Amino acid sequence: MIPAMRRVVCKEIGPLDQLVVEDGEAPVPGEGQVVVDVRAAGVNFVDALFVQGQYQIKPPTPFTPGSEVAGVVSALGPGVAGIAEGDRVLVQTGLGGFAEQITANALSLVPMPANLSFGQAATLVQSYATMLYAFTRRTTVTEGETVLVLGAGGGIGLAAIDVARALGLRTLAVASSDDKRTKALVAGAEAAIDAAEDVKLRARELGGGGVDVVVDPIGGPLAEAALRALRVNGRYLVIGFASGEIPRLPANQVLLNNRTVVGIDWGAWTMRQPDANRALLAELMTLVADGRLQPAEPTAYQLDQASTALTDLLERRVVGKVVLVPDVAG
Repeated sequence: MIPAMRRVVCKEIGPLDQLVVEDGEAPVPGEGQVVVDVRAAGVNFVDALFVQGQYQIKPPTPFTPGSEVAGVVSALGPGVAGIAEGDRVLVQTGLGGFAEQITANALSLVPMPANLSFGQAATLVQSYATMLYAFTRRTTVTEGETVLVLGAGGGIGLAAIDVARALGLRTLAVASSDDKRTKALVAGAEAAIDAAEDVKLRARELGGGGVDVVVDPIGGPLAEAALRALRVNGRYLVIGFASGEIPRLPANQVLLNNRTVVGIDWGAWTMRQPDANRALLAELMTLVADGRLQPAEPTAYQLDQASTALTDLLERRVVGKVVLVPDVAG
């Protein structure tokens, strides 16, 4: 009998509720590959964009979404060295992560720090690497500076607070609900601002006249207020548009106070600079292993709840990160 495993399948581009779970043949590792038994698969905003055909890259159907997983190596292909069955690893898959098992190039595996759960690990790399890249490769920050984080209750927002804290920065959080603001404070924010308030005024008050850096993963109507909250020489980090609205920032506000608007696309950078990205990931894992970063436990859904998980993420009904957990032991 051929071994089988379950995976989420997008058979055609369209609504999220069209995703199905199917049985397929268990993977067999080829030359230089391993099989990883998935213990948790990170659920990200981009996964929903892939399924709905709203991302600039449109994979041919059918395909399995999911770009980051954590699990246990269960089989080794020919030519694999330095890896053993039973190793706990992180894998960036691009696609294919929403499954009980995946194959991966052995060179792409990242050993899991012992102090991480599978859920923490599966939701770590995309958000945390983005923010470490932003603060250390795309701009320069100085200990004691103040960072204003929009969308602070989401995965990127919480990662921004945690990474900023590890780098010695002060953080002010902006979020739309009490639960999200509480989560941001637990993550290390010094104060939390209701998104319904006058964000520019409150950020200037709490920041002693302004903030040095804005982290914006949501876009939308808060963007201009956040830009105006920046001090002279402030940096505005554009990370995404989770609100669905790309803001039109007034260029005179950039010019008059020598502010800088910086685009942050860690994913594109990793494809152009794989060696530099490996160094960044090594730095990230050291920060985690040393206890300087403390990623939160994500909200878990079963594999057959993929469409619900993606919908809840898009509609901002969950605080923090989300994972799919296959029905496997351990």
